[in-house]
Amino acid sequence: MKVLCVAAHPDDEVLGAGGTLAKHVAEGDEVEVFLLSDGAMARFETETEAAAERRAERRAEAAAAGDILGVSDVTVLDYWGNQLDDVPLIDVVRDVESKIDAFRPDVIYTHHYGDLNVDHELVARAVRTAARPTVGSPVDRVLSFETLSATEWGMPSPDNAFQPTTFVDIDEYLERKMAAIDAYESEMRERPHPRSTEAIRNNATVWGDKSGLFAAEPFELLVERRR
Repeated sequence: MKVLCVAAHPDDEVLGAGGTLAKHVAEGDEVEVFLLSDGAMARFETETEAAAERRAERRAEAAAAGDILGVSDVTVLDYWGNQLDDVPLIDVVRDVESKIDAFRPDVIYTHHYGDLNVDHELVARAVRTAARPTVGSPVDRVLSFETLSATEWGMPSPDNAFQPTTFVDIDEYLERKMAAIDAYESEMRERPHPRSTEAIRNNATVWGDKSGLFAAEPFELLVERRR
């Protein structure tokens, strides 16, 4: 089976599905990560020397996290972080479609559509469009994940709440997820914050308790096609 994780920025893939991706790898699946932005330019107005250094650092972090999880490839595109709403959505859709055409994934993991972060919302929409269940599409399942400090901070509305329907047992892979998170040390925060290492670990065990597991990652099923 081929598995693709499409996320907006480096660290999103580990926060949302790191344990699940490691589990897929351990089970012999081919896994790739596709990031639309390095996220660095959200903090810079122009392409300065400092910005270029930060972009390189973020890409190196993404590669290191991918190595820890065991994924086959990590691709990072050049969109500016937190500014996907400045480009036509069709451009993002086409990039995701190109990745789908090249890799031919059976399963895609991506963002929740109700996240506070606008890039997350637009990536979710782009994936939903690019992976719509048409004749010839290889994608049979699309699942959205939560991203701590973006999903729970979304605008409160009944129609955009994260309501997981699928829970993946990551008890054996939680330490691998945490090791991958450590690759993003510059993006982590001290408690109290949802992106602290303690909160990330506790979140996995809370979702585990809610689903009869010791540690779990939650997903909302968006598409499932059984053939």
